[in-house]
Amino acid sequence: MELHQRLLLSALLCAAAALHAAEPAASSAPAFDQLSRLVAQGARVSAEVWDLEGSTSLAALGADARLTPASLSKIMVAAAALSTWPPDKTFATEVRATALPRDGQLRGDLVLRGSGDATLDETTLWGLAAQLRAAGLKQVSGRVVVERAPFGELGCDTLDRCRALRRSSRAYNAAPSAIGVNYGSWCIAVRGQASGQPAQVGGCASGDLPIPLTGRVQSGTGGMPRIDRYTDDNGDRIEVGGTIASGELRQVHRAMSDPALGAGQLLRSMLLQTGVAVSGGVETQIAVPAATQVLARVEGLLLQEQVGRMMRWSNNYIADVLTMDAALERNRAPPASLAAASKVLGDMAREARVALKLESGEGPLLESGSGLTTSNRLSARDFIAVLAHEYRDPRRFPAFYGSFVVPRDAAFEFLQNGSDEFQDRVALKTGSLTDPVSVNAIAGYLRKRNGGWMAFAIIVNGSERLPQVGRERAMSAARADLTALLKRY
Repeated sequence: MELHQRLLLSALLCAAAALHAAEPAASSAPAFDQLSRLVAQGARVSAEVWDLEGSTSLAALGADARLTPASLSKIMVAAAALSTWPPDKTFATEVRATALPRDGQLRGDLVLRGSGDATLDETTLWGLAAQLRAAGLKQVSGRVVVERAPFGELGCDTLDRCRALRRSSRAYNAAPSAIGVNYGSWCIAVRGQASGQPAQVGGCASGDLPIPLTGRVQSGTGGMPRIDRYTDDNGDRIEVGGTIASGELRQVHRAMSDPALGAGQLLRSMLLQTGVAVSGGVETQIAVPAATQVLARVEGLLLQEQVGRMMRWSNNYIADVLTMDAALERNRAPPASLAAASKVLGDMAREARVALKLESGEGPLLESGSGLTTSNRLSARDFIAVLAHEYRDPRRFPAFYGSFVVPRDAAFEFLQNGSDEFQDRVALKTGSLTDPVSVNAIAGYLRKRNGGWMAFAIIVNGSERLPQVGRERAMSAARADLTALLKRY
């Protein structure tokens, strides 16, 4: 009887071992089968999936090849910001003066001072204006002076932003600034009226725009308003045209040529609307050290919310302002440029690779956190290292992970495709560019069926041989390979 039990147990163990051997091992599975086909067709790919519990690579394809990541670089910004401050960090904006008002009169200038709040908006500016009016301020004999500190003067850092100094029909190319409103953009509201009548055009929440507005939008049965911002020696102006449906409301953003100056123009306009007369105009200076009297103060959104907005909407302005903020905080000195500030992002990636015991070679190249600079170079393994590092930080990981998007809940339709595994067990950030070659990239976290964690990064670049790899073509390959892996784990 005992011999029979031993033989039966041996047979069961052998069967179990055979069954286990029949299961595909992580290392024996095809490494990104569909992405490999893109490589064969001429695409450049860097991809990896990493088991965060076992600290091993589950699949890799050119994992150390450094390619253009586009907006995937915002993952580095999120990690750097949350490792620099706690998630509930806020950035204050103040109105100051060299002396306190007397009998409702301020003899001198109002000074608008920011501290790098990337999500300052018109509603917050109204809060400052209301505080000043509630304190009894009625007359300012001087100007509204906007401080460019703590960043100082910043030149345009990308081709898109340099072109936007004279004209912009978009919002993404607004330059970073220590103080800027609506992500450094003019917010314009167009309200359709009765058919055949001109539409109402003005600020979204600021009332009348404080800059010239020319042209008109016609109300009718439909169409699309045309809105552009032009700049000359007299400053910014908005030109409009086109049509809009009767009763329709559209709100659009157009990058300011100078976000600091625009913030001051909006504040001055709001003060006038609340009954505070301001005799002078609006100017900017690096700093006004004598302005020590705080007249009004507001706190911005929590850092966790700022990071969430940056990641969900891929907001370039938030990304680059937070990059400047982090560099200022870590180096205790204003960075000379966005490229100089972005060094903190590259340093963080190198440190994460060292912690994961991965050789970094020459190291990643980052000249912006937004990804607008096509000179950025990062590999899948660079992202894996940072994702793994954040996963092991119990204080920051909940806020960091919460900034990624689950495809089923994504705001962009192209993500709302694929299997249930991809829709529900993936949390990701995307990146894309079209020039000079196409860039399509995703990175983030995967959940195992047993609740465990994996990190992944996939970067697909065009090449001289194949300059353009369409977004759906690249995404279909990435979805298929990740889905196959999710079905195994």
